[in-house]
Amino acid sequence: MVDTTPLTRAVEHFADRLRAAPQSRLQRGAAAEALELARELARRAQVLEGLEPREMPDAGMFAAADQITVAGNDLAVVVPGEADVDEAVTLVEEAQKRAGV
Repeated sequence: MVDTTPLTRAVEHFADRLRAAPQSRLQRGAAAEALELARELARRAQVLEGLEPREMPDAGMFAAADQITVAGNDLAVVVPGEADVDEAVTLVEEAQKRAGV
């Protein structure tokens, strides 16, 4: 059994920071960075499930936190190993730094 707690914690932390961020921060790129992360996490989950990847739609800057939460939790369900969890956590942490939240 793979412990995905680090991934779900990282995703929740980033999502919480986005929810607390002012609109101006979201407009300056934090929401766009979160959407790109959500799309990548969703793509990875779909590939692991054997599905043809579909791009997550842009649901607006105020939905970005929810989108990374959903995509991160979807990935946590199917991630095959500890190395994959570590890689996903790194993606989340790097995206959060770039987002500046």
